Amino acid sequence: MFRKVLVANRGEIAVRVIKACREMGIGSVAVFSEADADALHVRMADEAVPIGPSPAAESYLRMDRIVAAVRATGAEAVHPGYGFLAENAAFARLCETEGIVFIGPSSAALELVGDKVRARQTMDKAGVPTVPGMKSCSASPEEFRAAARSLGYPVMVKASAGGGGKGMRVVADDGGLGPALEAGRREAGSAFGDDSVYLEKCIEEPRHVEFQVLADNDGRTVHLYERECSIQRRHQKILEESPSPALDPELRREMGETAVRAMRAAGYDNAGTVEFLLDKDGHFYFLEVNARLQVEHPVTELVTGVDLVRQQILIASGAGLSLRQEDVRQRGHAIECRIYAEDPKTNFLPSAGRIVLLREPKGPGVRFDSGVYEGFEVPVFYDPILAKLIVWAEDREAARRRMAAALEDCVILGIRTTAGFLRDVVDHPEFRAGRATTSFIGKHFASWETGESEEDRERLALASAAFEALHPGAAPAGPQVKFGKMDVATPWTTLGRWRAGGET
Repeated sequence: MFRKVLVANRGEIAVRVIKACREMGIGSVAVFSEADADALHVRMADEAVPIGPSPAAESYLRMDRIVAAVRATGAEAVHPGYGFLAENAAFARLCETEGIVFIGPSSAALELVGDKVRARQTMDKAGVPTVPGMKSCSASPEEFRAAARSLGYPVMVKASAGGGGKGMRVVADDGGLGPALEAGRREAGSAFGDDSVYLEKCIEEPRHVEFQVLADNDGRTVHLYERECSIQRRHQKILEESPSPALDPELRREMGETAVRAMRAAGYDNAGTVEFLLDKDGHFYFLEVNARLQVEHPVTELVTGVDLVRQQILIASGAGLSLRQEDVRQRGHAIECRIYAEDPKTNFLPSAGRIVLLREPKGPGVRFDSGVYEGFEVPVFYDPILAKLIVWAEDREAARRRMAAALEDCVILGIRTTAGFLRDVVDHPEFRAGRATTSFIGKHFASWETGESEEDRERLALASAAFEALHPGAAPAGPQVKFGKMDVATPWTTLGRWRAGGET
């Protein structure tokens, strides 16, 4: 087993990995940019190494500085988390060359699955159903036009490298193809350093269902069932759940076996996810492999009881996979909401600034994976995810109700977040009925307005915080007032008469 692991990431995922290392008795090393000098992952790790200025290109994406930090601290392995260098085959290869264990798939597997066109070719050979599309990338407008007409509109422009919705564009006709190709190439080049794109048939009104897989270096491979990820905005997931409301036992079995076959065909090892699109007739198609730990991995952990980060570390250490397929069971239902520092009322523009108040939801079956704390300055340089709120209950409706209540209890002031928006998502009739597709947000929340005054909500939370500071451990006195969907005890009568702009 490793004595020390360097975590080449930041935020909530770095905190998650550091916690796993602590539980396993492994020393942890954090790396940080100038913007993250006071970040939570830096405070939690056993050691921390500065790696450069705030922009990711000058710090978290600098492979040479990550390797230098490994050498300086004597770490034996690197956990890349997700994003940044997690799916970078060149970084995995550098680690292999330097004798550093990369806690993830081999560089050869990363090269294969990281190129969506090559991955599709491999899946076709393995008999895994793929979305109809181009078999190779091209620079020729004529080839793209011919492919689009052959596939039939609408089609999807997709980046060959990377993920997260970057470079994706839906095209309805010949007239929109040229601009979509230009925009897709530009965005893909900026995000991944590779501007190659290709076309796929656009599956209309699909569901996005993915299967978690674990594989070791000896070829033992198991799946840990599915996660439904259809609630998305701008092709990025914001809510995930397991089990999927769309799958019956037979379809679940078939998709799980296909996911295992896909990973074996790619020669994959460690943790990864096979993503599928599921059409309205119940046909599924291979979409891509996410060759890393997923943001939504806690959903699987709660329904299977398997610690995925621990399994990653064990596999990378050479311990092998002790799980058999028959050992893995789904129990109950889990839902995850990603809480971003974004303002849903302004088309999800990022919201940086200081967190002046943080109240984490608590209770049975509630988990809050966070990379921030009260007083933390949220930087502008990185993905704006703050935390993940995950709940578990005996069935889907109980989990949905628990999530709605937990979102009510989640208070983050000083910046705008998506918590209120997500609360309305889980209350929507279509979500309650389990009928959501990838068009859910665009169809039902194109112009969202909160049902309560955010300003009043902030004032009430600040008044409650002031009461707690003045009277630690005491319950607020005063009458119960209805505030949005919450019944809260106002502390104002104890603090004195309170008026906006007046005296207390």
